Amino acid sequence: MRILHTMLRVADLDKSIEFYTQVMGMKLLRKHDNPEYKYTLAFIGYADESEQAVIELTYNWGVSEYDLGTAYGHIAIEVDDVYQACEKIRKAGGTISREPGPVKGGTTEIAFVRDPDNYALELIQKKSDNKL
Repeated sequence: MRILHTMLRVADLDKSIEFYTQVMGMKLLRKHDNPEYKYTLAFIGYADESEQAVIELTYNWGVSEYDLGTAYGHIAIEVDDVYQACEKIRKAGGTISREPGPVKGGTTEIAFVRDPDNYALELIQKKSDNKL
């Protein structure tokens, strides 16, 4: 078994695709309209779905707002340099909601970004392999 995707409902599909591709550096893998049931799906990710989990953006036609609730936490993304990643995201117009730095009570370097629908993305500094 493996995780295939995480689904997020979005209010503006074009704006979300632009954020995830232009700001976060993902690729639009595929997109499909379903006129009968009035929704569009867009799958985005850093690699093909056959290689790793991706994000499914679901736009229900005519719905422009969602209540995120209190159960959703975040999607974690590993980055080579959390400080550089935040600077690149900021320059591309993204919102950093927690500046990079060590996690409370630990040493792992993290930061948080918000997408256009206010979903949280956690950026986690890639651990260096200290094996000799």
